[in-house]
Amino acid sequence: MGVATVPDVRLDRLTELYNPKKHVPATVTFADIGGTTATRSLVDVAAYREADALLHVVRAFAADEIPHWEGAIDPAPDAQSIEVELILADLAVTEKRLGRIARERKKGASRELDMEAELLGQCHEHLESGLPIRSMELDQAAAKTLRGFQFLSAKPLLLVINLDEANIGSADDAVELTHLGQMLSQPNTEAVAVCAKIELEIAQLDPSDAQVFLEDLGLEAPGLHRVVRAAYGLLGYISFFTVGEDECRAWSIPANTRAQQAAGEIHSDIERGFIRAEVVEYSRLLERRTFAACRDHGEVRLEGKDYIVNDGDVINFRFAT
Repeated sequence: MGVATVPDVRLDRLTELYNPKKHVPATVTFADIGGTTATRSLVDVAAYREADALLHVVRAFAADEIPHWEGAIDPAPDAQSIEVELILADLAVTEKRLGRIARERKKGASRELDMEAELLGQCHEHLESGLPIRSMELDQAAAKTLRGFQFLSAKPLLLVINLDEANIGSADDAVELTHLGQMLSQPNTEAVAVCAKIELEIAQLDPSDAQVFLEDLGLEAPGLHRVVRAAYGLLGYISFFTVGEDECRAWSIPANTRAQQAAGEIHSDIERGFIRAEVVEYSRLLERRTFAACRDHGEVRLEGKDYIVNDGDVINFRFAT
C-alpha cells in the first residue's frame, strides 16, 4: 500500500498566501498487487474487487536484461490480456448469480428478481461479446444495483504506458505508438505515458536539479505527478479548500457533491449542524489575498446545503454545535 499526494498548484499558492502551520494535500491510495504468473491469476486476487479503479502498467520499453514473459514487446496484446481476465472473472460472477436467481424464481415470482435477472443477462451478453462492463450505458438505478457485485471490468481503468527513454519526447503520441487507441476509445479508460527509468533518475536528484532535468526533456512535471492526477480525475474526484493560519487543506469529494455532504468530509458535526457555506473562487481569493477583501468586493457567496461544490472552491462552513 502506498499513499501519494495529489499535486495541486492551487493549494501551494494558498499555502504561500497564509503561511499556515500545516499544508495538507489530497491523497490517492495505491495498492500494488503484482501481475499474473503461470501459477497465479489476476482474478484470484480479492483485493482487486475492493479497489475503486484499476491501474495497469503496460510495458512499452525494450531491455535485454529484463526479458518479457512472452518474448516480444507488444503493449496492446498485453493490456488486452488483462482485460480478458477481468471479463472472464465477471462472466463467472454473472453466471453464478443468474443460476441462483433461477432457483429462487422457482419458489415464487418476484419483480425484484426479474429486474435483476434482466440486468445481469444484459451484462452477461455484453461480457460474452468481449466488452467490459465499464463500456455499457447504464442508468443510475442499474449502476447502483451492479455496484454490489464489485465487477472488475466495471471499474475505471488507467493504463500507465512505460516507454523507452528514446520515446519520452513523444509521450503525447504514446497511444498511437503502442496501438492502444481502440482500447482507450471505451468509456472510463484513460492512459498516461511515463519512462520509469527516467523517473528513478529524477527521484534521486535535488528538486532544483530535477526541475532542470525535466525542462531539458521537455516535460512539465514528473511522471508520478501525472499518474496521480490522472487517477484522481478518473475516480471522479474534485478538490475544495479550507484555509487559515493553522492549516491549508485540499479535501477530496466526488463531483456533484452538495455542500452539506462536503462539510461531512471535514467532520460529521459540521454536516449535522450545517447552516451555510461561505464560498469564494480560488482565483478571487488569490487576487484579493483575504476573505475580508473578497467580501468587500461581493465575491463571497452564501450557499445553502444543496449547493453543488465546484472544483477549486474555497469554503468556510458555518454550523451550529
